[in-house]
Amino acid sequence: MRPQLTPAQVEALACAAHAGQTDKAGRPYAEHLRAVAEGVRARGGDEAQIAAGWLHDAVEDHALSARWLAEAALSRRTKDIVLAVTKRAGEEAEAYARRILATPGALLVKEADLAHNADPDRLAVLDEATRKRLAEKYTRMRALLGLGAPRE
Repeated sequence: MRPQLTPAQVEALACAAHAGQTDKAGRPYAEHLRAVAEGVRARGGDEAQIAAGWLHDAVEDHALSARWLAEAALSRRTKDIVLAVTKRAGEEAEAYARRILATPGALLVKEADLAHNADPDRLAVLDEATRKRLAEKYTRMRALLGLGAPRE
């Protein structure tokens, strides 16, 4: 059995996989990954969850393939969380939320992701229509996941 990737290796791999990508505000995507991983850590997440925080969008954004994830030197728990928070094309929000809730450790990662996505400073630079659409989307997902108001 190969040794698992270290936290520093996971961070470097995630940043490299998303190199050149920007978020909706035009910021380097690695900033979002770092914020989610740090949000997981601040919420008491363990190493598997923090690794999943770094990798949470990798498969969804096609930065890394599902095959790469399956073969990666990561814990089964990290892989399960990444797959749980990976939105599938055409998937209804309710089914997505059910999968997150059914996967141990995934809710905390998604909570950190939603918290950063809904950060007022990030949303403030977007046009009004986009800001409103995203705020409604994030509020609905928080409700489906049984999360209260966002925490810092």
